[in-house]
Amino acid sequence: MLFHLFTSLVDQFSFFNVFKYLTFRTGLSVMTSLIIVFLIGAPLIKIFSEKMITGPIRQDGPIDHIVKKSGTPTMGGVIIIIGIISSTLLWADLTNIYVWTLIFISLSLGALGLIDDMLKIKLKNSSGLKSKYKFTGQLIIGAMALFILIKYSNHEYLLNLYFPFFKNLVLHLGLFFIPFGLFVIIGASNAVNLTDGLDGLATVPVMLVALSFTLISYVVGNTIFSDYLQIQYIPDVGELSIFCGSIVGSCLGFLWYNAPPAKIFMGDTGSLSLGGSLAAIAIIVKHEIVLAIIGGLFVLETVSVIIQVISFKLTGKRIFKMAPIHHHFEKKGWAESTIVIRFWIIAIILALVGLATLKLR
Repeated sequence: MLFHLFTSLVDQFSFFNVFKYLTFRTGLSVMTSLIIVFLIGAPLIKIFSEKMITGPIRQDGPIDHIVKKSGTPTMGGVIIIIGIISSTLLWADLTNIYVWTLIFISLSLGALGLIDDMLKIKLKNSSGLKSKYKFTGQLIIGAMALFILIKYSNHEYLLNLYFPFFKNLVLHLGLFFIPFGLFVIIGASNAVNLTDGLDGLATVPVMLVALSFTLISYVVGNTIFSDYLQIQYIPDVGELSIFCGSIVGSCLGFLWYNAPPAKIFMGDTGSLSLGGSLAAIAIIVKHEIVLAIIGGLFVLETVSVIIQVISFKLTGKRIFKMAPIHHHFEKKGWAESTIVIRFWIIAIILALVGLATLKLR
């Protein structure tokens, strides 16, 4: 909104020309979302606490979780989403179809997560929305987002899959793009959801992935940088860096309240929305495999659950003391802060490796 207002005044006031620069607006997006989350965070946490909007703790989890985390407000994703959407609407080019696609998927998956969180609170258990209904909701939302991209964008590379470390290795997916895209969106949203089990554990990795894709979106949408890095140039996707920047700012602000000991949990409201949004960004800029590298921590958490389930069904034995894998280390006696910080370190390393793929081709 402010982007359109200020750029319309360029002829009268040349200073406003600075708002045409993507890097400047990305910086504003980060700062705006950060300030918004700071301002609304404390009041909303107070309201959630007074209204007893607290999520039940897993009874099969570590004992100290039941003692220490009971009564902590949940649905903190509402705070994050408000920061993301507000900042994006202020500074992004609202004629860009990619921006609206991300707004749609963020709000829709956030609403699905909100229903899940509210059911957990109402039913006083950690199950929430039944898996089949949650999966169906994710499937419908993902399919609608892909339909928007196929129907209304002029993305000539949308159906391609690019492989990092290779200059010319491209796979045209054709109709297989739809199931592949759904797999990426649903997989990413659930992966972030699984990782969100300790105070601050998911927040920083999400921020790192968003920060990485801020850069990726910018270079993919810039003819000079994309040509230099020998990656595909996709017109108009640079605008996604505004949305990515808003995720960075919102998560940074939320971390103030979510850092151990957390004053509020992200909940499914935040994790499903953030995971799905990052997946959609990766699909649009055609760096889906790079997402799996940069977000490798989320992949690790998801794989640990899959291995645990398969092992128990086939042999009756569990590979890990508890899944996802961060709970395994808790059961082994690691302090929560130790697990969180070490996982953050892993996420930083994976982000650096993922960004290195831009040049190593």
